[in-house]
Amino acid sequence: MGAAHSASAEVRELEGKTGFSSDQIEQLHRRFKQLSGDQPTIRKENFSNVPDLELNPIRSKIVRAFFDNRNLRKGPSGLADEINFEDFLTIMSYFRPIDTTLGEEQVEQSRKEKLRFLFHMYDSDSDGRITLEEYRNVVEELLSGNPHIEKESARSIADGAMMEAASVCVGQMEPDQVYEGITFEDFLKIWQGIDIETKMHVRFLNMETIALCH
Repeated sequence: MGAAHSASAEVRELEGKTGFSSDQIEQLHRRFKQLSGDQPTIRKENFSNVPDLELNPIRSKIVRAFFDNRNLRKGPSGLADEINFEDFLTIMSYFRPIDTTLGEEQVEQSRKEKLRFLFHMYDSDSDGRITLEEYRNVVEELLSGNPHIEKESARSIADGAMMEAASVCVGQMEPDQVYEGITFEDFLKIWQGIDIETKMHVRFLNMETIALCH
């Protein structure tokens, strides 16, 4: 009885932290156990046999996101060596549909958390800014499966997107002015009016996860 009561209390705590229902937590726990091989934690190598990720061009970035301390709310930088089930739920909670019955401020906060997660996938060195080189890396990975687009073309696409970002975030730049990169505030401006949830559509363990394209 005591063990059952303890488990129930733990589930209620996880519901409060992540917003998942008890049924969703149970389903995700089954997925977690499959992924970990019934171990209490999972490591990056446990993702190697996930069919939904195998052919994804940004597979490495998706997997890395699960271990990013920023997404785990454990620090401003660095990667965890392994994550437990609560960590796993924390990451998966970024992909929950926004509850539109919440107040306007809470809806906006949920959207901002999703965008911050996406921002972290671009900002690989955790310096709070997406540089041109980081943006190029993502675009090159996204287009790597397309045999008709060469690397130089991918770089041109990235360069053009960064110029567009600069015009949106900074406005008219001086000829000698250098745009150092996209801050999170800039990122929010770029994504203003775009439905973030329609971009979170790559299947992962029967849950929705993310694709960095728009």
